[in-house]
Amino acid sequence: MKTLAIADVVHKIGQEVELYGWVNIKRDHKKIVFLDIRDRSGIVQVVGGEECKALSIEDVVKIKGLVKKRPDKLVNDKIPTGSVEIEVKELTILSKAQPMPLPVTTDGYEIDEEIRMKYRYLDIRRPRITKNLVLRSKFIQLLREYLFEKGFLEVETPILSETTPEGARDFVVPSRLQKGKFYALPQSPQQYKQLLMVAGLEKYFQIARCFRDEDPRADRAYGEFTQLDMEMSFVEREDVMRLVEDMIIGVYQKLNVPIKQKPFPVYNYQDAIKQFGADKFDLRSDEDKKNNVQAFAWVINFPFFEKTETGGWTFTHNPFSAPLPEFKQDLLDKKNIGSILTSQYDLVCNGYEVGGGSIRGHEPAVLKTVFEIMGYAEKDIQHQFGHMLEAFSYGAPPHGGIAPGIDRLLTCITGEKTLREVIPFPMTSGGKTSVMSAPSTVPDDKLQELGIKVNTD
Repeated sequence: MKTLAIADVVHKIGQEVELYGWVNIKRDHKKIVFLDIRDRSGIVQVVGGEECKALSIEDVVKIKGLVKKRPDKLVNDKIPTGSVEIEVKELTILSKAQPMPLPVTTDGYEIDEEIRMKYRYLDIRRPRITKNLVLRSKFIQLLREYLFEKGFLEVETPILSETTPEGARDFVVPSRLQKGKFYALPQSPQQYKQLLMVAGLEKYFQIARCFRDEDPRADRAYGEFTQLDMEMSFVEREDVMRLVEDMIIGVYQKLNVPIKQKPFPVYNYQDAIKQFGADKFDLRSDEDKKNNVQAFAWVINFPFFEKTETGGWTFTHNPFSAPLPEFKQDLLDKKNIGSILTSQYDLVCNGYEVGGGSIRGHEPAVLKTVFEIMGYAEKDIQHQFGHMLEAFSYGAPPHGGIAPGIDRLLTCITGEKTLREVIPFPMTSGGKTSVMSAPSTVPDDKLQELGIKVNTD
């Protein structure tokens, strides 16, 4: 088993070590061959002889060798291991690599995205992507540690669920056992996390996979994305905002990522629109951008409803939200609908919305009235949301939550231009999966088993 990371060889001067990794660069100087050997932790120079001449770029090797200090004039201060080199004593080729379909030693921006995603398992080898994924792992670890310390439970919710109105198209999955009926992949665990509050778990979180069939953008991954889903009972709006802010400040401090302003400034929605022309905005200066400073802010006091093209009403953020207390009676009376403000709060960073949440409408009458205002018939309300109305009738605690987007936060931290650069196997901008060829056709016998006919017209 591999026991030594390449980055740690600097602590082994004068010792024989056993290294495993990939040939990153080969420089053949006739009697002497210089190799850069790479693993996840970094790169180190290896010096060998005839035994290294058969090696090719990206071969996987095992090397036993002596760690030697380089002369001062030969130190490479561009890499952490540049003060040492490994003198080969024994070399084993574990796996030969054929010529690569794309280079992995560049940053990769110059390579066509379709090619990069087709060979994503090679694309990940490039140091930039490896660094992003290492950061992603550490980021999620720190989020988990914070929430466990605060008494949260990590609970998984179903992937196969029912279609719900959450602002985007659902991905649907046909049922074999109940032909003609379909599951939906969750746009978020919204209803389940609220039901966990009814269940009395009080503090829930999940690193949640979410699915939305919507047009791809640089700041939104097509198909699936990851969010930190949170819900807690017996809280008010400021309680949730304070906890999330404390969590982000603590995590970013441990990652050595600077934050522009603490506590985060808070803007009313109307004030943000007047000042910035939008409810997501960038508070950074040019100097902040140069130094990777993250500028967070809260936006609150959103309108609950907005007019549709047909003259009806729809929600602006989340139909499961509660109105602000002073607007509750107007909502129940269905009066002054355009003036009702919701308990929604959005977290903004560097010009992106990186999280949104609200205090929920935990009373059956409030939730039902929201859907009535949106024009739902009684039978449709009962069909789609009857389980929520019934659950709330059995003693639902006041509760609220939020769902910061992990992909977006990491995109801001790394300065990448698209979310795809911080996701291990993202879909392309055209909606194709990495490496595999989905979406693809399905054999006729499988379609027949599901009771489905495909219309190709």
